[in-house]
Amino acid sequence: MNARLFIRGTAATTEKNIRIYYNKAPVIIFGLMFPIFMFIAFYLGRDIELPLFVPGFLAMTLFFTSSSVGPLITPWEKQAGTYERLLSFPVSLYTILFGDLIAGALFGLMITSVVFVGIVALVGVTVSHAALLVLSMLLGTVCFSSLGVLIASPASPSPPNIMMLSSLVRFPLIFISGVFVPLVQLTGPGKVLTYFSPLTYLVDLANSCLGNTSVLAPALDLAALCVFSVGFTVVAHYFQKRNLMKGI
Repeated sequence: MNARLFIRGTAATTEKNIRIYYNKAPVIIFGLMFPIFMFIAFYLGRDIELPLFVPGFLAMTLFFTSSSVGPLITPWEKQAGTYERLLSFPVSLYTILFGDLIAGALFGLMITSVVFVGIVALVGVTVSHAALLVLSMLLGTVCFSSLGVLIASPASPSPPNIMMLSSLVRFPLIFISGVFVPLVQLTGPGKVLTYFSPLTYLVDLANSCLGNTSVLAPALDLAALCVFSVGFTVVAHYFQKRNLMKGI
């Protein structure tokens, strides 16, 4: 497949996903409401300076919003019978995956940008490295969207089953990623576990960009997000291709 056809196919798939799935109830609930409720639950009533909590909340918002679209697309289309029709067009499986990935990434970036502007206006957070923050948000939204695409890879055509799996994957990652407990305060096994979560690296980058203490070098955080993004996408392609070969 030539590059032009790949780009056109990816753009068409992305546009289709945006028109159909952005206003679905599971995307609204899991992408928008959960971060807000978790912020209220963990911040209110605790003696925490809000600027110290902002990097984790910003990363958590991007994580939930970016990974909320991907898990819905594939099972919904398999249930509706449109997934096979999409595969009948002259596009590769990677074209479809990238269309799903970009749709989720754009959704996460759009919502998180609005949230960040609101936080800056209300809290007055100082951005010490604007260019690095933008780059980290771009890589972060791609990484988390690719995780959402991977979650959608099982053969189940039932959206509720996939959304349940999504919750089982995403919630543990939230609690081991330094969102609610600063990375610098983690010790022992808890600190080791944090490095297995892609969210950890975005939280660390956000801390560095917003004037808080970071644990790792920014270059290492960026490299980790890239590795996770590629890994999630390749594994998602493997599972979906295997399902197609089995006729699922």
